[in-house]
Amino acid sequence: MFLDGPGCQTRESIHLLFAGEKVRAEHPLPSPDLSTIDDPAGFRVLTLEALVQMKLLSNRRKDQVHVEDLIGVGLVDRSWLTKLPPVLSQRLQRILDTPDD
Repeated sequence: MFLDGPGCQTRESIHLLFAGEKVRAEHPLPSPDLSTIDDPAGFRVLTLEALVQMKLLSNRRKDQVHVEDLIGVGLVDRSWLTKLPPVLSQRLQRILDTPDD
């Protein structure tokens, strides 16, 4: 994590995740591999699937809200349940089943 000065808060920092490694020991899977990078407009970005996996891996409330937002704009739906590893599919299922929580 990179902080911009001594008074910087964690939420204002830049967080780096290492591809193919667990962010936290308790995470069920490692972060997506760099092979998930897409280059649609000359920028190196993660694919939507990799981003969703990262959000479901962290599974904090704010990550769940980000997934809810992706669902709300139609980028993620029930068809994603078969694209994900079982543990992440279960987490997505919970979000899909409880949209107002």
